[in-house]
Amino acid sequence: METAADFTMWALFARATIIVKLVMIMLIAASVWCWAVIIDKIIQYRRARSDAATFDLAFWSGEPLDELFDQIGPTPRGASETIFAAGMTEWRRSHRQDGALIAGAQARIDRAMDVAIQRESAKLQKGLPVLATVGSTAPFVGLFGTVWGIMNAFIEIAEQQNTNLAVVAPGIAEALLATGLGLLAAIPAVIFYNKLSSDSDRIINGYEAFADEFATILSRQLDS
Repeated sequence: METAADFTMWALFARATIIVKLVMIMLIAASVWCWAVIIDKIIQYRRARSDAATFDLAFWSGEPLDELFDQIGPTPRGASETIFAAGMTEWRRSHRQDGALIAGAQARIDRAMDVAIQRESAKLQKGLPVLATVGSTAPFVGLFGTVWGIMNAFIEIAEQQNTNLAVVAPGIAEALLATGLGLLAAIPAVIFYNKLSSDSDRIINGYEAFADEFATILSRQLDS
């Protein structure tokens, strides 16, 4: 009496051809990489929002900006502090020893804060292309593994000259596992890429809004 074929995940992987095994390993590695990026970005964005909220309270508390800048010191803690420090540093550099302002101070302050925003934006968006790449390519990589596995299953059927379902099913099941792993990697990658991209845009917009408000405050002092 024939024993029933083992259709557990490990058994399907063990019976697969070397090409299909490599595809499965690649997809599992991509999935783990995506989840590492997702968790890292969630933690990073939560910290960025917390730092921005804390700094906003200090900035709008009415404390003199020079004193706030001195408290921050040379090592700003968050992105908002970094942007503020960039503007204040250029503000102080734009004053001559006699107290007069060097021409073009407003433009230099704006550029300094823009550069700081761009650097913080790059940090926030780092890793997101990984999610986009895995989300768009993983299903096709899995499909390649499935096509290759089914091709080998049909070759084995032809060699055995037996179309019994018990002979056909294991090979097809092994092949379809590759597609399943491809979808398992792609679906979370696409969902979280869209969510994290939206979160990143909102945080960056907050930085830009703060920079505009700060530039307006400095502009009033420049005009007065």
